[in-house]
Amino acid sequence: MPDDEDVTSRHDRITRTPTPGHRNSLFHWPDAKHPVRVAIQYLVVLVCRICPSLRLKNWLFRRIGITVGSGVAWGLESTPDVFFPNLITVEENTIIGYDATILCHEFLQDEYRTGEVHIGERAMIGAGATILPGVHIGKGASVAANSLVTEDVPPETTVAGVPAMPVDGMVNSEKRSSDGPEEQ
Repeated sequence: MPDDEDVTSRHDRITRTPTPGHRNSLFHWPDAKHPVRVAIQYLVVLVCRICPSLRLKNWLFRRIGITVGSGVAWGLESTPDVFFPNLITVEENTIIGYDATILCHEFLQDEYRTGEVHIGERAMIGAGATILPGVHIGKGASVAANSLVTEDVPPETTVAGVPAMPVDGMVNSEKRSSDGPEEQ
């Protein structure tokens, strides 16, 4: 995480932009980002989703504004935000699993929200996981497959579920109970 002393929630780091009129905010997406820019970013993400070369993926993602550390591995079909890729930071030697999604925006009824996503060094994001805008994932943290990350993940912590919750305590207690009967 950028600042280990940072105790703000993702909601405190979200920028809210009201949209005018009676239509939902998605109708106003061209006001949020230039359509040509979004089209280029979408094409880059589309190519990277099927590209087997990690070096090429990292190089292309850097070109659309994602901060990508050395040794980052993006699984096939993984999808960074196509509207605001410049709000994503992925530190060194992180693994982004197959079909994982990193979102930096939310289009709602009367507003859209944006927030930086920061994924720390040597973190692991499981297949099919979704990370919401404004979330910070700490160094060495793990996100289980198919999890929805709605809150920050502290360093060296494993989270799982919808919404993702820490599982280290449960895993350790389950392991102890499967080791055999406790002596009294």
